[in-house]
Amino acid sequence: MRERVERRAQLADFLRTRRARLRPEQFDLPAYPRRRTIGLRREELAQLVGVGISWYTWLEQGREIQVSDHILSRLADILQLNEQERSHLFLLARDIRPYEQGNEGLSQHAYQTILDGWGVYPALLVDRHLNVVEWNESANRVFGEFASRSERERNAVWSTFMDPSQRERLVHWEHAARRSIALLRARSDRYTNETWFGELITDLQQASPEFRAWWPEHDILFTCHDQNEIKHPLVGSLVFQGTTLVVPEQPDLQIVVHTPLPQGDTMSRLELLMSN
Repeated sequence: MRERVERRAQLADFLRTRRARLRPEQFDLPAYPRRRTIGLRREELAQLVGVGISWYTWLEQGREIQVSDHILSRLADILQLNEQERSHLFLLARDIRPYEQGNEGLSQHAYQTILDGWGVYPALLVDRHLNVVEWNESANRVFGEFASRSERERNAVWSTFMDPSQRERLVHWEHAARRSIALLRARSDRYTNETWFGELITDLQQASPEFRAWWPEHDILFTCHDQNEIKHPLVGSLVFQGTTLVVPEQPDLQIVVHTPLPQGDTMSRLELLMSN
């Protein structure tokens, strides 16, 4: 019951933040000079979707009401959600439980062998908490020593915000930080029954003013395939294309591979780094 209540609360917040992104002129609605609402009003959105204002208000308040696929699709269209946001809306509104990971799947040694097989390409194994649980030697040299970090320090979001060396290495730090928040938000909304997420979020809100400011935006991201640039202290600029691969047998695990790009002669610099 508690999980359902929290999930509905996340749905309410998600809808409010997405409604606030819209503007009346996008739908040929009058932009009143003294409009107090940021974005569309509830009644305006309800009219565009084709539902009653009371019904939509209850939905945005997180009440227990039935929502059809047709209405959710219409709502997603009006809110101009991307594919990941649309999937997230259905998950929250329909109370779809995520796949529960069982004991089947590859052994830890097998995953390490796969990561090592990528050679000079930095590769990581990340769990559903965004903790780096395995890595190859290239990732170790590019992103910094993992073995010496605590479990909390190996969390991708925590290290992005709280590790000064990551701020120095990530050339586009704010972009990377915001993406990490979106990844964390998608997972914490999905696993509302896990206190682990609440504890991490509370600690980050207390420790980081940037996290505290950006978290309420409720951006979500399931996987990240961005380019990222590293300013390495030994070999200089390294530019990678990130690719996330979901492990079919254990979908809570993801392999993240960083492919060297031509910019800055990344491959040569990476080979030099690995040869030392």
